[in-house]
Amino acid sequence: MAHLKEGRVLPMPPIRLWSIEDFQIDPSRPLYEQFVEQIRAMIARGELEPGTRLPSVRETAASLRVNPTTVMKTYQELERLELIVTFRGQGTFVTQAEEAIRQTRMQLAKEAVRRLEETARSIGLSLEELWELSREKE
Repeated sequence: MAHLKEGRVLPMPPIRLWSIEDFQIDPSRPLYEQFVEQIRAMIARGELEPGTRLPSVRETAASLRVNPTTVMKTYQELERLELIVTFRGQGTFVTQAEEAIRQTRMQLAKEAVRRLEETARSIGLSLEELWELSREKE
């Protein structure tokens, strides 16, 4: 099956198949949130390139050994974040929208800095002091 891009029929890209080993799972947190975070990071770092076809909800649920509802919620949230798009009868794909990917990368960077600031505060340092201390030779 082929899909359309700007009115042209293109060959269907290969499907990215998942296995549970692709994810780090924390049993104390909802699975769909973890899948969203980790797929979001895969897209941001370019591991999942724009246009990559994702497996169907059913295929993903089977390969990850989770309930299809979990995968459906994951895909819905990724669509809400504009990181994936679904074309009826063609499948689900990583967005081609560079701005959405750039925004996600920026959000992930800000979240990482916020966590680092919290760590610095927890040991009585500013972010700058933490950075300077980490750069010192032992």
